[in-house]
Parts: sequence; C-alpha cells; structure tokens
Amino acid sequence: MIAMGGAIGTGIFVALGDTIHQAGPGGALVAYACIGVMVYFLMTSLGEMATFMPVSGSFETYASKFVDESLGFALGWNYWYNWAITVAAEMVAGGLTMKFWFKGVPPAIWSIGFLVLIVALNLLSVKAYGESEYWFAGIKVATVIIFLVVGAATIVGILGGHAVGFKNFTIKDAPFVGGVKSIFMIFLIAGFSFQGTELVGIAAGESENPKKTVPKAINTIFWRILIFYLGTIFVVSAIIPYTEAGVGTSPFTLVFQKVGIAIAASIMNAVILTSVLSCGNSGMYASSRMLYAMAKEGKAPKALGKLNKRGVPVNALALTTLVASACFLTGIYAQSTVYVWLVAASGLAGFIAWAGIAVCHYRFRKAYVAQGHDLNKLIYKAKLFPIGPIIALVLCTVVILGQGLTYFQADKIDWGGVISSYIGLPLFIILWAGYKIKHKTKVVNIHEIDLNVNTKDSE
Repeated sequence: MIAMGGAIGTGIFVALGDTIHQAGPGGALVAYACIGVMVYFLMTSLGEMATFMPVSGSFETYASKFVDESLGFALGWNYWYNWAITVAAEMVAGGLTMKFWFKGVPPAIWSIGFLVLIVALNLLSVKAYGESEYWFAGIKVATVIIFLVVGAATIVGILGGHAVGFKNFTIKDAPFVGGVKSIFMIFLIAGFSFQGTELVGIAAGESENPKKTVPKAINTIFWRILIFYLGTIFVVSAIIPYTEAGVGTSPFTLVFQKVGIAIAASIMNAVILTSVLSCGNSGMYASSRMLYAMAKEGKAPKALGKLNKRGVPVNALALTTLVASACFLTGIYAQSTVYVWLVAASGLAGFIAWAGIAVCHYRFRKAYVAQGHDLNKLIYKAKLFPIGPIIALVLCTVVILGQGLTYFQADKIDWGGVISSYIGLPLFIILWAGYKIKHKTKVVNIHEIDLNVNTKDSE
C-alpha cells in the first residue's frame, strides 16, 4: 500500500488531464504504457537486490558495493536533495491547495503547519510513518477505484443519463495528437508520475521481514499502478474530449461533475491535499534514511548516523528539514528563478536514481554469476535479465537527455528553460567526479565484489 501511495499522487489527480490534451488519448496510453514497462524492470531489479541485501541506503549502498564508491556517493546525495526539495515543493503546493477553502489565510501558514506535522510523524517512529502513509495511500487508492467504477458506469450509460461511449477517442486529431513528438514529451510527465515506486527499496532496510514483504510488494505494485493509470486515462479520454482536458481542473473533478456529484471539487481538493501530505511524508522518510546510510558508510558526516531510542535518525531528519525549509521559504517568499531551478533539479534527480538502479542490478547479477553463485538461491529473481535493466537504462538516458529539447527552437534557444531542464545533470556529475578525484576510486572488478557477507542470508 505504501509503495502504491508513493506512485499515486498529483501526477494522476491533476497532471493527467494535460497529458491527454497534449498527446490525445492514444498518445497518453502509449507513453504511460512504455514508461510503465520501464518501471516494471526497475522494480524487479531493485526487488532482486533488496531481498538479497535489505539496507536503508538501498541503491546508494548497492552502487558503492557493485559499481564504484563515487557513484554511490553521487547517487546518495542526488537522491537526498531530490526528496528534500520535493518536500519543500509539496509544502508550497499544500498551502496553495488550502486556498480553495480558506482564501483569506496566507498559504505559508498552512505550509508551515504541514511541515511540522510531517516532521512529527517521522520523529515518532518507523511505525508512525508507516501507519500514516498507509492511510494516506488508502484514501488515494479508494478514490481511484471509485473513479474507475463511476467512469465505467458513465461510459455505458448507467450514470449520467446516457451512454457516453467511445466517440471522444476519435474526435478531431484523436486518438494521437501531435504524433511521436507529443508521445515523447509525455514520457517525461509519465516518468515523474511513477517516481516514488522505488521507496519499497528504501523501506526494505527497516521492514520486519523484507525477504517476504518486498517480493510481494514488487509482484503486486506494478500491475495495480499500471491498471490505475491506464484505466484512468481510458476513462477520462472516453468521458472528456481531449480538447477540454488540461491542468486547470482535475480530470477527476470534471468526471464527477458530469455525473452530478455537486461537491466533486471539494472532494478532489481534499484528495489532492492528501496526496501532497503523503508525498511530503514519504520524501522526509526517504531522504533522512539515505543520509543516515551514507553517514554509516563514511560518505556523510558521522553525526548524521545517530539514532534516537525509537530508531529514528534524528540528525539526518533535522538537516533534511532545515534544507526543505530553506527551499520552501525561497518558493513562498522569493518566487525566484532559483526555486524553479531547485524543483527542476529534483525532478531530473529521480531519473538519475532510476538509471543508477539499472546499472547496479546489471553489475550485481554479473558478479553473482561470475563468482559461481546459484541463481536459483536468490529469494527474488528479476525476469528478462539483462534485457530488463538495459531497456530501463536506455529509456532513462533518453528522458534525461531529451527533456529540454523543446527549448531548442530553429530560430532561438530558450536558455532559461535549458538551464532549468538540465541543472540536475551537472550537479550529479560534480558530486561523482569530485568524490572520484579526491578518493581516487575505481570501478570494482566483477570478481572482487563482496557478496560473501550476504550470500548466506540470501540462501
């Protein structure tokens, strides 16, 4: 449930309308299906490693052990600032969401209150985080299920007075609007929507029985998320013409209003607020655990590896909160270009992390086989190796390099857009190169990768 909650957020409740508007119903379905396949391979890759070596640092630790310490260092800090900035962005969004009901109250007050709530939930214990995230996720999942049922009933005419049918799939330029270029641009939005699924790997280090729970989560999460996203795109496309879809109003709100639910806007605003809090909650958990893991490995100050009596890395949580607060204040009061760049860097960081997972899994499996271990003794074995991680790596690379192409026009280049699109890439390269030069690290030889410590546990 927590993993599902991580992937179901404003991407489905708000941004989905814009994807249908840009690429049409057919283009949106193709784009989300392709990214969904990529996410499946990434999840199975992470599942294989997380069951073999369940650690709080997840792919940061795997990169250090299976590839190169410098890559682990860069991936860890990359993932940390990804979520720290995301927490800030979600708090800004939460304050703006509350304006729907309380127009006279400054959004900053709500944002600060939500930040305090999220920090408190993470300070209590891992159980408190898990319990709160379970209910946040439950609300979102229930909303999507109800939406799909209501939507299907509207399409066939049980609700809404008449059968809508599928005529909206072929109006004007539908089902494919804008051709291949539009589908490619939806890849970016689809990727952002699915980000958060990797949280199951981060949580594995603190799960009671990761060797049992992680495979179960991996086996169910992908299909449920894919059905939810593709099902939602199908329902929205059937009921709302792509020409009327957009980001101004949630497509969920539009569909509920069409069937006569008067308070649809209030209901969906409450669900969107739940999504914001859920994302912020997950971000605070993931970023603090990544900092803690890096501190234990000597890639961050030792003080960040301190745990309180409830097993919470308090100093890592405090630093994350401090950075999130600084970013949040930049967004609330300055509304500056810097804040836009921070959010853009955060978005790109997610794809970099995914590419890292693919590389780690490829190296792990090669080392496992090269050192004579039996693949049948792996608790969870990713399918279609090495095709899976290679496809995932290629698609991640395409998205990373191609996300700013729209800013390169024949007559001019929008340098502001280019910088905001790619600023996360040089940040990652600086982290990687800086650590590599300082510590003179090398790529670990396949036969020298240390698997013996965990082999016994995995059998």
